[in-house]
Amino acid sequence: MAEVENTVNRGAEHPYLISMSVVLASLLYSIDWTIAVVALPHMQGAFSATQDQISWVITSYIVASAIMIPLAGWLSNRFGRKRVYVLAVAGFVLSSIVCGSVSTLTFEVIARIAQGMCGAFLVPLSLAIMLDAFPEEEHPKAMAIWGIGWAGSFIGPILGGVLTEYLSWRYIFFINIPFGIAALIGCLLFLPKDVPRKIKDKLDWFGFLTLAIGIASLQMMLDRGQRLDWFESGEIIFEGCLALVALYMFNAHVIMKKNPFLDPKLFLERNFFLALVLVAFYGLLTVPPMVLLPAFLEGLIGYEIVDVGFLQSSRGIGVLLAMFISNRIAGIVNVRIQIAFGLTCLGTSSLTIAFWTSDVGVWPILWTGFVSGIGSGILMVPAQLVAFSRVVAAKRNEGAAVFNLIRTMFSSVGVSLMLAIFIYAGATGRSELVEHVNVFNDALTNTPVASEGYSLETLNSLAVLEKEVDRQSQLQGYIASFFVLAIASFMAIPIVFLIRRVDIKRRGTRKGSSQGPPVGAE
Repeated sequence: MAEVENTVNRGAEHPYLISMSVVLASLLYSIDWTIAVVALPHMQGAFSATQDQISWVITSYIVASAIMIPLAGWLSNRFGRKRVYVLAVAGFVLSSIVCGSVSTLTFEVIARIAQGMCGAFLVPLSLAIMLDAFPEEEHPKAMAIWGIGWAGSFIGPILGGVLTEYLSWRYIFFINIPFGIAALIGCLLFLPKDVPRKIKDKLDWFGFLTLAIGIASLQMMLDRGQRLDWFESGEIIFEGCLALVALYMFNAHVIMKKNPFLDPKLFLERNFFLALVLVAFYGLLTVPPMVLLPAFLEGLIGYEIVDVGFLQSSRGIGVLLAMFISNRIAGIVNVRIQIAFGLTCLGTSSLTIAFWTSDVGVWPILWTGFVSGIGSGILMVPAQLVAFSRVVAAKRNEGAAVFNLIRTMFSSVGVSLMLAIFIYAGATGRSELVEHVNVFNDALTNTPVASEGYSLETLNSLAVLEKEVDRQSQLQGYIASFFVLAIASFMAIPIVFLIRRVDIKRRGTRKGSSQGPPVGAE
C-alpha cells in the first residue's frame, strides 16, 4: 500500500459556511441547465421565434459553459481562486437579471452566453474549494455536500414548471437574484484568501483555442444535429469536421508542448482516468431521462406541467438521500461496491421504464424516479473519491475542471444520442403500425370496435386512428431509448474491477485526532 503523495489538508476555519456559499452558487448554475426547458414554448411566443431559433436559449448556455470550464484551473492559479469565484458569482447574477429583462431573442441569447461563461467556473472551482475546506479524512462528507449543488438539474424542471405556470417565464431567471446575492455575500465573507501562484508561462492560447473550438463545434453538432437531420445538413458536416480537426490539433499540441494548457500526466493516473470514464457514463445515463420523461408524462399520459414536476421530484429526493448515505458509508463500504450498486440502480430503473405502457400509474413513476435518484447520488461521491485519490493539491483546480468538462460533454452526448434513438425507433414503429391500417384488417372493420372510433369509414375515425398510431409509435421510441440506457448502465459495471482500491481512513474517536494522510491507493 503506497501512501498518496499529497500534502495533508487540515481544512479551513469555517468549512460549513464555505460549503453553504459555494454549494448555493453551484446549485443555481445546475438549476439553470434544465429550468429553461419547460419554459421554451412560452419564451417562443414572447419572442415570436421558431422552434429552431428558441433552442439557442439552451444551446448557447451549454456551449458557453463547455468552452470556459477548462479555463477555470488556469485562471484560479493565475489570479486566485477566491477572486475568480466571486467574480463568477457576481457575473452570473448580473447576467440572470438581463436574461429575465430582455425583449428580443438576440439579447436573450447574448445574456445566456454570458451566464454560461460565468457559471462554468462555479461547479469545478466549488469542488476544489470544498476539498481544501475540509480535512482529508472528511473528504467523503465534503463531496456529498458538494453533490447537492449538482442536484439542481433535478430540481430545475419542477421549479421551472411552477414559476412559468403561476408567474412568468422571466422568473426562472429572476429567482437567481436573491439566492445569488446570498451566495456572493457568503463567498466574500468566508472564502479564505489565497495567494495566486507565480506562473512563469503565459496562457497556452493555442491549446485553449483549439480545445474551445473543438468543444464548441462538437456541442453545436450534437445539439442541432437532430433538428437538421444530421449529416444530411451542410452545417452539421462542417461542425463535425471542425471538431475533429480542432480536437486532433489540441491532442497533438498537448503531447508535444512542454507546459500545455492541460497537463496530460493527469490522464496517466489510472484511477483518475477510470473516474473520467465513469463520470462520462454518469452524464450519459442520468441527464437523458430528465429530458425524455417530462415529454412522456405530459405528451403521452396527459399530466399537467406542474404535476409532471412533482412526479419527477422523487428523483431529487433519491439523490439527496443517496448523498447522505454516501457520506455515512465512506470508508466502510468499498467504493467499487458503491459504484456497482449505483449503476445497477440506474439500469434497473431504465429497464423498468422500458416495459411501461401508456396506462402507467403514479406509483411506478415515483419509485423508478426514486431508484434512479439513488443510483445517481450513490455513484457520484465514490467516483470523485476515485478521481482525486492520487491527485496532488496543486492539481486539484485542473483536475476538477477536467472532471466537470467530461461530465458536461457526455451529458450533451447522452441527450443527443437518446433523442436520435427515440426518433428513429418511433419512425420505424410508425411504419410498421401503418402497414396494418387497411381494409383487410378485421379490427378496423368490425362494428363493435369501429364504434369506439377505430375504423376507416369516416374522416373523424381516421383522425382518431392517426392520433393513436402517433401515440403508440412515440411509446416505442421511449421504450427503445430507455432499453439502451439500461444496457449501457449494466455494461459500465465491469469498469469497477479495474479501479485500484481506495482506502479512506476515518477520523479517530478522540477529539482532534487524525490518522495521517487518510487516502491511500494500492
